[in-house]
Amino acid sequence: MAKAMTKAQTVTHYAEKLAIPRKTAGAFLDEQAKLAAKEAKNGFTIPGLGKLVLVNRKARMGRNPQTGEAIKIPARRVVRFRVAKVMKDAVLGGKK
Repeated sequence: MAKAMTKAQTVTHYAEKLAIPRKTAGAFLDEQAKLAAKEAKNGFTIPGLGKLVLVNRKARMGRNPQTGEAIKIPARRVVRFRVAKVMKDAVLGGKK
């Protein structure tokens, strides 16, 4: 299995593909990450890729895998990424 692209590789790819300086491509990626973190509570969509959403998890009972003891897991908010249908079809192949 191939390794995932690093940030440096992604920046280099965008810089070459768009004929822009690496510094500009890196600044764009950093700014997009900051914007996504800031707007996640409202839902942050990247068209064609997916959407960041906040989800409330309910409290539940779990088990300590070492001892088997039942433990209470508290309710909390988590960040989820929902992949867009277009991206799923591109990666997995559309319905035949």
